[in-house]
Amino acid sequence: MTRRPSLPGAAELFRLTSAAPAPEEVSSSEAAPQQRRGSGRTKHTTKITVYVSDEELLALEQARLVLRGAHGLGVDRGRVVREAIAVVLDDLETHGDASLLVRRLREQ
Repeated sequence: MTRRPSLPGAAELFRLTSAAPAPEEVSSSEAAPQQRRGSGRTKHTTKITVYVSDEELLALEQARLVLRGAHGLGVDRGRVVREAIAVVLDDLETHGDASLLVRRLREQ
């Protein structure tokens, strides 16, 4: 048993993280609504601060661990939050007044 940590290789360290796939050309009559995506692994130039409760932070960390353990997705909390924001905004855009966000905010 070695005590040396496993380190990423050069290919992982120097891979491109902001390359986006080329958009497919589809006529406007065939175009489905574009699904919003979180920004993923890119350099972010804008920052916001969000305060969360201890329970919310614990739930976020547990979700991150489930994503890693059960689904093989090694993501950080920021990426989980960005994807969650994209999902909620898509739902708001698609369903408007019936969206989950509107319903939950009305409950408060």
